[in-house]
Amino acid sequence: MYYALRAVVLVGIVAMLPVRAGAQGVVTQRTISLNMAKIIAEATLAECKSKGYNTAVAVVDRAGQVLVMMRDENGSAQQVEMARRKAYTARMFRTTTLEFQKRTMDPKYAPQRDIADILALGGGVPIQIGNDVIGAVGSSGSTQEQDDACAKAGVAKVAELLKSNGPN
Repeated sequence: MYYALRAVVLVGIVAMLPVRAGAQGVVTQRTISLNMAKIIAEATLAECKSKGYNTAVAVVDRAGQVLVMMRDENGSAQQVEMARRKAYTARMFRTTTLEFQKRTMDPKYAPQRDIADILALGGGVPIQIGNDVIGAVGSSGSTQEQDDACAKAGVAKVAELLKSNGPN
């Protein structure tokens, strides 16, 4: 009985202690704007179109949520879905999907491919300010290497904006 009463008293004392200010507050995070996402998507599509490919593109924010999805007039619904999943994969794993594909060839990382919405095909590229991944772009409809190049061209279109918003 003594130990039970002692435990109740300790729990009551802990409950009355003030919560540290550091545990509460506002968290500020950078994320990609809709305007930037549209610029990246259009540049990605244009790059692939200039190479003769009819593709689809998706741009996601830092949470992996779609901001922009576009497809060429001759692109397919499957390409749209694959572009979304490539962008999501690049965002969640903070690397290109070509690199993710290579890394997950190792049996100890292969189960990562089984996570919902993950796609280990080239064409997904993270959008970064320094080391902070603020979104990602996915391209689908050409070769894996060309999809990767198109997505990188899309990010390159806003490179100066990403630098100007970089760490101070």
